[in-house]
Amino acid sequence: MTERRRSFTRAELESFRDAEVPDLLPDDDDQGLRLLFVGINPGLWTAATNTHFAHPVNRFYPALLLAGVLERPIDPAAGMSEEDRDYLRARGVGISNLVRRATARASELSREELREGGEALAALVRRTTPAVVAVAGITAYRTAFGVPKAVLGRQPEPFEGAELWVVPNPSGLNAHETVASLAEAYAAPARAAGILGPT
Repeated sequence: MTERRRSFTRAELESFRDAEVPDLLPDDDDQGLRLLFVGINPGLWTAATNTHFAHPVNRFYPALLLAGVLERPIDPAAGMSEEDRDYLRARGVGISNLVRRATARASELSREELREGGEALAALVRRTTPAVVAVAGITAYRTAFGVPKAVLGRQPEPFEGAELWVVPNPSGLNAHETVASLAEAYAAPARAAGILGPT
């Protein structure tokens, strides 16, 4: 694994273009995957640290903490520790991506890549049987699944047996969202998955 660092040069980050980041999933069926978060694709910082949503300005983990999905902070910018990964697994939380290859921006992905990613995600959900799937990114979701009029929130149809939600992307580039608004959006699928109690 890459050494734990909190800064990279642009050239170092570029060297991780097209790299893949493994899914964070339970080690065995006994742990139980309750909620699978799905990003669009890894950013270069994520690839460099081998940790999902790792860029220092990404709001994913602060939003999960504020929502109560996490009960202690996780700082992924230097790469998650194995203790952090085990903690997420024990909470029933997994993380994957629609597209596996790393890019500087999600806009670099082709429509075909996103559609193929949707098919791969369907296979992953069939195999891992999460109770709830939460896709973080409405535009990518619409493209991947051919539903141009889809809106954020719970989707009307289940996805391979799982309840399906679309939630806002936590990237710092998504200026419309705050940690508080993301926390509210992420709490809803977490409640549906039984990770959080009712409001």
